[in-house]
Amino acid sequence: MVMALRRILLAALLLLAGCAAPDPVDLPGLRVMVPNPPGSGYDFTARAMARALGDSGVLPDVEVFNLPGGSGTTGLHRLVYESGNGTLMMLMGLGLVGAEYTSGSALGLSRTTPIARLVSEPGIIVVRGDSAYADMGDLVDAWRRDPATVPVGGGSSPGGPDHLAPMLVAEKIGIAPGDVQYHRYDGGGDLLAAILSGEVAFGVSGVGEYADQIRSGQLRILASTGEKTSAGAPTLRECGIDVVFENWRGIVAPPGLAPEQTALLTETVRRLHESPQWAAALERYGWRDAYLEGPAFGEYIAAESARMADTLGRMGLGR
Repeated sequence: MVMALRRILLAALLLLAGCAAPDPVDLPGLRVMVPNPPGSGYDFTARAMARALGDSGVLPDVEVFNLPGGSGTTGLHRLVYESGNGTLMMLMGLGLVGAEYTSGSALGLSRTTPIARLVSEPGIIVVRGDSAYADMGDLVDAWRRDPATVPVGGGSSPGGPDHLAPMLVAEKIGIAPGDVQYHRYDGGGDLLAAILSGEVAFGVSGVGEYADQIRSGQLRILASTGEKTSAGAPTLRECGIDVVFENWRGIVAPPGLAPEQTALLTETVRRLHESPQWAAALERYGWRDAYLEGPAFGEYIAAESARMADTLGRMGLGR
């Protein structure tokens, strides 16, 4: 009943927005880089952002393009080399923070211009719809008995959210992170194929990436890594595993921007955040609004970099 009411309210807001479309921002030729392959969480978010900007009238014709490689660091390097370019932004998040640390990248996030953190979302632990693991307890029992026979898949490189979440769970249930058989895939499509084929026993991903497969019964959620239940699944804490872990995504721009360039990019993303079209995207993909802009977002990235270095170093998964 509550979900139905929220959808009705969102539809009403969208109708009102269509009656009084805002003036577009003056930023022709804006491009949003995705430093991962199509089908990844970054890709989903960037394309939802571009659709919401266009549908709301804030900024039509935003181009989204993919530049994968180096677990996101190839795109990061490209962004830094585009110094002064006020028509380019990049979708990034916790995964890129981890990839920067594990790769020892010389061109860091600290050199970029922080625009805004947009969303956060819990991870989900999923199995094939007909999996023998009926719940998280079944999975944990099998995993403890023989970690080598219970491989896990994710769309993140070492240090990314899909990698870090199962490592934290393993640590809590008494499995050494070095014994975890983690298989990394290029995006949600490849990971989905690996789960369905039985190549991995379970997968870790964002809740928004597999909403359709969960609804159809192809996949089944065993647990959510967040503070609250997600898509009807219990949290890890509710399953007796004291782990809370959420991914986040945001927008950064090249270094060397003039103040007016930074202000225009920030205004564009702020107006995206305020639009009912973006509210509808949050609802659709199960994302949580985590808006934080400008220097405060830059401070958050620096704190996350320090946290990741400490966590990965403790687990022996660092450089």
